[in-house]
Amino acid sequence: MDTRYRISAGATYALKYHLVWCPKYRLKVLVGQVENRLRQLLYQKAEDLQAEIQALEIMPDHVHLFVESDPRLAPAHIAAHFKGCTAHELREEFPWLKSRMPRSVESKLLCRQHWYGF
Repeated sequence: MDTRYRISAGATYALKYHLVWCPKYRLKVLVGQVENRLRQLLYQKAEDLQAEIQALEIMPDHVHLFVESDPRLAPAHIAAHFKGCTAHELREEFPWLKSRMPRSVESKLLCRQHWYGF
């Protein structure tokens, strides 16, 4: 069997997703300590989800995440977990992020998403 594929009890698979999301209004807030902490949180969440980050690029106004997962997790579920936990943690650790966002947007720091299966 080719090592590019994984095997579970009922499936042979190679599911990889390219997730892209950005802060509301594409504010350039993902820099410095925020970027470093976001990187840590994403790897931590990948471990929790039993997913593997193949590539990660954090730009000041958006994130590209190429992640491999198993068939138990839908792409929307994976994206929601990565975005939800990171947005919550970043707002708690960096209160100034809240002040940069309009009140109605505060609960959705990272809001837009696209995913592509390969």
